[in-house]
Amino acid sequence: VQLQAFGGGLVQAGGSLKLSCTASERTFDVTAVGWFRQGPGKEREFVAVISWSGIATSYSDSVKGRFTISRDNAKRMVYLQMNSLKTEDTGVYYCAAAHGGGNYITTLQREYDFWGRGTLVTVSS
Repeated sequence: VQLQAFGGGLVQAGGSLKLSCTASERTFDVTAVGWFRQGPGKEREFVAVISWSGIATSYSDSVKGRFTISRDNAKRMVYLQMNSLKTEDTGVYYCAAAHGGGNYITTLQREYDFWGRGTLVTVSS
């Protein structure tokens, strides 16, 4: 497995959850890593991305101010801290990696080279 997302679960609205993404060296090094999600009956959508440097980030409008993406390159880990969760945040969350160093980031799914298995997040009302 090149990328693996984990940490999903069931949480009440207003609660918090932290997702993690781990990757192999070949998949992780010198890449931007993004989080995407697919809700029930919806298309997969962009959530957040962080550059290889960790300096540049971008968030979808729907999660801005509530979610925080971070990474630890030494551990080959990327995290997504999700606070103030809403029922509409429910879905399968995927992490993906796009080749590119420095401050490179992209929100476009087609530009991602590697995709991991998702983890299910369920937010109850």
